Amino acid sequence: MADPQHLFLHGSISKALLKLGIPIILINILQSAYQLTDAFWVGRLGAEQVAAVSVSMPVTFLVIAIGSGLAMAGAILSAQYMGAGQQDKVNHVAAQTMLMVTITATILGLIGYVLSPYFLTLLGVEDQVFGDALKFMHVSFIGVVFVFIYAMFQALMRGIGQTKVPLYIVSATVLLNFVLDPLLIFGFGDFAGFGVMGAALATLITQSLAAAIGVWVFLRGRHGIQLKLSSFKPDWQYMKQAFFLGAPGSVELSARAFGLIIMSFLVASFGTHTIASYGVGSNILQMVMIPAMGLSMAVSTLVGQNMGARNPQRAAQITRLASLWGLLGLTLVGVVAYLFAEYFVAFFIPDDESVIAGGAEFIRVMCLTWGGIGVQLCVVAAFRASGNMLNAMVVSLLSQCVIQFPAAYILSKHTSLGPQGIWYSFAITNVLVAIITYLWFAAGRWQRTQLTKEDKDIAKVTQETLIEEGNH
Repeated sequence: MADPQHLFLHGSISKALLKLGIPIILINILQSAYQLTDAFWVGRLGAEQVAAVSVSMPVTFLVIAIGSGLAMAGAILSAQYMGAGQQDKVNHVAAQTMLMVTITATILGLIGYVLSPYFLTLLGVEDQVFGDALKFMHVSFIGVVFVFIYAMFQALMRGIGQTKVPLYIVSATVLLNFVLDPLLIFGFGDFAGFGVMGAALATLITQSLAAAIGVWVFLRGRHGIQLKLSSFKPDWQYMKQAFFLGAPGSVELSARAFGLIIMSFLVASFGTHTIASYGVGSNILQMVMIPAMGLSMAVSTLVGQNMGARNPQRAAQITRLASLWGLLGLTLVGVVAYLFAEYFVAFFIPDDESVIAGGAEFIRVMCLTWGGIGVQLCVVAAFRASGNMLNAMVVSLLSQCVIQFPAAYILSKHTSLGPQGIWYSFAITNVLVAIITYLWFAAGRWQRTQLTKEDKDIAKVTQETLIEEGNH
């Protein structure tokens, strides 16, 4: 059987992208089934319950995003060390990152739980939505630690090019969630069910199981990473490196999450039905982004490993090809979404005509620009994987703070468009950010980053040699 590392570092780029990308896309499809299943059953409760989940999700995502920079740093370093052929460093990075992520997630989950009612008050959530939203958020924050641990397991496995085991785990937990969701939301027999909170409870149960299995796989050590209990002794030097590498990633993801919260403020000012339309439209957007997310994750692994193997030219070729695939693929998906927008929205909320009309309008306004998201995701993945987390952070801040929210506010509040102005802000952002990020990538400076100690040592020796030759 061919060595996958040879394919990743020397073989066909198209084959490498497909070998990594297809399992990751399948994993992402299955993981999105969590949200799809929740949205499907919660939609049967009514528009107010959909709104409760819609306003809760960005806040939960913000807390997760704050700690995700450390996880991102671990995945990048593990990919680069794998590319450099240093298995002992891969194991060390995995253990230390798991330790940091667990501690960070526990602290952030506690903070989020305590502050949940204040978040909802700040968002100006209507009274009939507040109670369900608070229950959903409380359970979600309890589960944050398990979400973090399993996400870290997946990221580390992806970093070394191992995607099959996470696919098996996700398949099993999604099936379990499919059974638990209607049971915990609606009840069965004498058991009354928990309503909206039942959806969060089902996810909590399945994510905790997935996290436990992920840790067990690492401890067994048969799939590319071998951890021992002694591996978890804190290494402060690594933690310092991971913190400074991961901090821009935390800011980047937090900016995206904060941008969603600010958008929720704006959407909430137009009432519950607009919130529900926005929630359903956002769910569909998440679905159609799945292939691009899978592709960008494959880019991250391949760019990371090739940068670790000191082959930046191949890393650039990988990014260019993936960006083209993302542009064409998501544009095609956008055309399909434009044609069948009402049917997609009705799948989630079948009995509310105003929400179906509003959600379909949201989709049609933005869907033909989805190709821009494909380009942006692939380029940002290359920036991160090469250690240029600051570039990715700047793209995020530009997207959320400079382009999208100002456009949404001006168009919705100061023109006759009303809520439609929010929908148009998505289309404008997709196009402008794709152009800016690709031009930045094409400039090529991101390829010069030295991330691992070995890269820095080689760069130092090369520089000293050049100085010596210059003196002669």
